[in-house]
Amino acid sequence: MAERSVRWGILATGGIAAAFTADLVDLPDAEIVAVASRSEESARAFGERFGIPRAYGGWESLAGDEDIDVVYVAAPHSAHRAAAGLCLEAGRNVLCEKPFTLNLREAEELVALARGRGRFLMEAMWMYCNPLVRRLKALVDDGAIGEVRTVQADFGLAGPFPPAHRLRDPALGGGALLDLGVYPVSFAHLLLGEPSDVAARATLSAEGVDLQTGALLCWDGGALASVHCSIVGGTSVSASVTGSHGRIDIPYGFFHPDRFVLHRDGRDPEEFAADPADGPRSSLRHEAKEVMRALRAGETESPLVPLDGTLAVMRTLDAIRERIGVRYPMEV
Repeated sequence: MAERSVRWGILATGGIAAAFTADLVDLPDAEIVAVASRSEESARAFGERFGIPRAYGGWESLAGDEDIDVVYVAAPHSAHRAAAGLCLEAGRNVLCEKPFTLNLREAEELVALARGRGRFLMEAMWMYCNPLVRRLKALVDDGAIGEVRTVQADFGLAGPFPPAHRLRDPALGGGALLDLGVYPVSFAHLLLGEPSDVAARATLSAEGVDLQTGALLCWDGGALASVHCSIVGGTSVSASVTGSHGRIDIPYGFFHPDRFVLHRDGRDPEEFAADPADGPRSSLRHEAKEVMRALRAGETESPLVPLDGTLAVMRTLDAIRERIGVRYPMEV
């Protein structure tokens, strides 16, 4: 792809779509040409808010717009398979919000579709593109704390969320695990790969979704990861990685940290802080920049967020759901 602006389409107009678009408009090599919603009124309002020239009252029109290089899919995850699939079928490249899909089967279908069409596809796991998280992974990979023994990570919101809220709606893939637990699970995968065994327990709502879930992930080499998510209690949203010769602590916001502390045996603690030039810690621009870099390089997937890794995370999420007894009505 030539060094012109990468032309984006935005599918859906909710909060995460607005946050991503707000970061995208600040990138000089990005151009937002269209937005789509199931409601034309919502699409027009979103377009006016961000100065987007075309607003579609339907996903099909966006998918068929040949002026678009890549579509950002920000619909609820219960609709990711349909929305991303529609765009891939039409020949568009896709960045799809996390969790990537509702389950592994849907994820495998999207990956097969993208690979069969030679289209770019990436899960919007912004944590993997965050510069400070990448620095942490590089330290771990370089043996800064020795062999990884344990990973701990949590993500909990206090709520309370009423039964009608999307986080508790089975028809929308509700529950703590898919919306929040995908982060601690993905963090463990980032450092250790796919686990060989999974144990899990949860507290379920009357609607049948998980209000909080704890899982123990196990690897053949002996490493363990303890992950927790909740929509009934605000947690520290912290993480820790312990190795044979040290530890790394992320005190808050492990999936978009502003700092972490490296403890090496026999040495003073070292603090690593985010570079102010990288923008606010809540910035989604890093995943957008990675998508544009990959498209210009002619790549159909990102080495930072590889599709096989996304499938592995979905396999783990499916395994946890099987153990806690959460099944969605559309899966029956």
